Amino acid sequence: MFDLYALPSDFPNFEVAQKYTDPYKRVEFLEKSLADDMNISKFVPYLQLHEFEALLLANPQNLAIEYFDKITEIKELEKIVTAHNNNPELINTGRETAPSKRIIKLIPEYKGNKVTVGAELAGIDGITTLKQSCKHFGDWVAKLEQLNPH
Repeated sequence: MFDLYALPSDFPNFEVAQKYTDPYKRVEFLEKSLADDMNISKFVPYLQLHEFEALLLANPQNLAIEYFDKITEIKELEKIVTAHNNNPELINTGRETAPSKRIIKLIPEYKGNKVTVGAELAGIDGITTLKQSCKHFGDWVAKLEQLNPH
């Protein structure tokens, strides 16, 4: 898993991908470029739109488990998700507006423990919630599930 946000410019076809204004088309193009570059038939690349924290924002209320004193701030994060059509994957890649930057702005403590807390809290509601809230993530998981339908 790579984040689309701050992806290095030497990523396969990075410059060409910039012509895509639709973030879903851009990330799909970059994933295909990586797959072609790797040329490994069993490799199923995944780029998170726009950052891992988009998965965390699938249900911002989960942040209250770790940051129980930040209810007002969590409500602000919910408003941000709502403003993006309830699609955390559409929260963009700007230096101040990427998902992690928005969380850190409201909950500064998250910065110091985002690796452990983020992963733990993102999975609280289970993969079904993540697949429903984050279309691109859901599509990728569906591809993986098709590899072994049993």
